[in-house]
Amino acid sequence: MQNILFIGGGSWGGALSYSLAKKGVDSTIWHRDKNIISLMQESRVHYLIQNLNFPKNVSFSNNISKSIEIADIIILAIPSQCIREIIKNNKKYFSENQILVNVSKGIENNSLMTVSDIIIDELGCSYKKIVTLSGPSHAEEVIKLNPTTLVSSSKDLVSAKKIQSLFSSTFLRIYINKDILGVELGGAIKNVIAIASGICDGIGYGDNTKAALLTRGISEIGNLGSLMGAKPSTFQGLSGIGDLIVTALSQHSRNRMVGQEIGKGKSLDSILKKMDMVAEGVKSSISVNELRKKYNADMPICESVHNILFNKKDPKQSVYELMNRELKIEN
Repeated sequence: MQNILFIGGGSWGGALSYSLAKKGVDSTIWHRDKNIISLMQESRVHYLIQNLNFPKNVSFSNNISKSIEIADIIILAIPSQCIREIIKNNKKYFSENQILVNVSKGIENNSLMTVSDIIIDELGCSYKKIVTLSGPSHAEEVIKLNPTTLVSSSKDLVSAKKIQSLFSSTFLRIYINKDILGVELGGAIKNVIAIASGICDGIGYGDNTKAALLTRGISEIGNLGSLMGAKPSTFQGLSGIGDLIVTALSQHSRNRMVGQEIGKGKSLDSILKKMDMVAEGVKSSISVNELRKKYNADMPICESVHNILFNKKDPKQSVYELMNRELKIEN
């Protein structure tokens, strides 16, 4: 029996623990808010997704240090901007024998590091068993047991295969990809493009615009990813175009929703104040814009999203400028 810990009990962590429970696999959820842990323990209902009822083999814990110490597999299911603090504060409880799985999709603002790099930065280069589990997926559909595909990515193939086996089921199909950098970049940057997609929805543009945005968006992701050393083929897979499609089009997408409200004329501050969950693309837009400048990458959509979010650029004016850029060859 493996001791499986979810650090973070938000919608995605809850859905993944539920998916394991349906396979008969036990797991424990830790959440920073003790009141939320008590609520879920007593009601067996997720605090954000009311139709997510936890089976008996999902446990809850308030004690993060003890939970980490006894865990064999630890799933980091918290926003990417919070991961360094959690690891730093609990560094002495982690072990190199554990598999550490990242399921968040973001790039740290100050360091511009992906999550796997943050883990190594805090725990040391000897910590090898790092996996990123990513792909086109919404918690709301996973708990309905809708067929879903993900990628288990790691430089350590043994660990990647263990996570593939752990999460694969009749409704979750997990593939292997050794390009963890590409998988993490695809998962993070597509959130920024999804905000742009929502902006188009808010303005009232149609399918032509959305198709153009997604096509040019995946090109931007590939431009930066290739310059940073990721494999171009990764961005044509589940964690690239697949994840972009689901995040840019879905009613469940928090990033698309933020963009939609921006497109309707609402301010970013007012939108974020009303949200119960985190839209990773907002903070990642800052990191992506800095990486764009660092690597001199051609990313006009991501640049425009950053200017709209943080420099109060008018969305319609941004679209006008994108459409009137210097004409060029597609590829």
